[in-house]
Amino acid sequence: MADKENSAYAAAAAPRTTRASAKRAAAVTAVAVAAKRKRVALSEIPTLPNGAPQPQTKPKKSSSQVAKPKKRSVSSLSLPAPKPAPGAADETGDPQLCAPYASDIYSYLRSMEVQARRRPAADYIERVQVDVTPNMRGILVDWLVEVAEEYKLVSDTLYLTVSYIDRFLSANSLNRQKLQLLGVSAMLIASKYEEISPPNVEDFCYITDNTYMKQELVKMERDILNNLKFEMGNPTAKTFLRMFIKSGQEEKKYPSLLLEFMGSYLTELSLLDYGCVRFLPSAAAASAVFVARLTLNPDSNPWSKKLQSVTGYRASELKDCITAIHDLQLSRKGQSWNAIRDKYKQHRFKGVSALLPPVGIPASYFEDLKE
Repeated sequence: MADKENSAYAAAAAPRTTRASAKRAAAVTAVAVAAKRKRVALSEIPTLPNGAPQPQTKPKKSSSQVAKPKKRSVSSLSLPAPKPAPGAADETGDPQLCAPYASDIYSYLRSMEVQARRRPAADYIERVQVDVTPNMRGILVDWLVEVAEEYKLVSDTLYLTVSYIDRFLSANSLNRQKLQLLGVSAMLIASKYEEISPPNVEDFCYITDNTYMKQELVKMERDILNNLKFEMGNPTAKTFLRMFIKSGQEEKKYPSLLLEFMGSYLTELSLLDYGCVRFLPSAAAASAVFVARLTLNPDSNPWSKKLQSVTGYRASELKDCITAIHDLQLSRKGQSWNAIRDKYKQHRFKGVSALLPPVGIPASYFEDLKE
């Protein structure tokens, strides 16, 4: 009886096994056929309007029948060479310098930096503030430089932070007890705008030894944003410095890294001085390049026709700003603000803060250059 049941089960299962095998065999065959089909290159597919009849496939010519195109040199192609923008540092061939439209970018940034809603008042401490002094502002910025170093923030975050502080203080009288709160809240906003992984609110509370609660920081953040009308992106001196420093390396007279670090050092020093608030960011950046070149090569006129063309400033127009930065570099002002000096003494910045310019700037260096 058992043998009959086993035979019956085997007989019933046999057809299913056969059908399954047939399906697998058919699938393998289909794959093999598809593999043998010739794939047509995308460039060989004719472009026809919808509904047009497909052309008859013609037999492919052998390699001996196909006429090979004649080789043409690049010089024989009559393609117009792209013209670099005036003043663009295109000699390096770096596409990120945006040489074809660098002048348009620069013109846009220059128009943006003069907009009243993006500028602090030049005299806000005298006109608006009652309890805040220029020295307090300098101490705050000096401390924020240390905070930026502690959290490894990019330099653009620091520049935007100071811009937010000055713009807020231009319209709001603040008690000195809230000045540090304003500083960390402005840096929180700037970090969110610039950083990939910004510090959180608790980090900024911690850096103040928990002098302020999280709720206070968030409230001040809201007040700053409302005061800025959410206009958070504006060109800073660092924005222009990147553009000017390339032109400042003309003819390889100045070591590129030394000039870059010296320019960054001097531009950051300008953030400390309340007197530099009145200067446009582009003027501060151009003046920093002037003083940087003066420091590295005091025997040569630091200004040139190329820099005058690129920046749009004559040396005589920058004299006040150059003098202010020069005084900061020689510690004639802000002697107790050492965070930036200590920062640029490090080996990674080639110790540029230890390099000093001549005590006096020759008057001939401020004379207008002939075109």
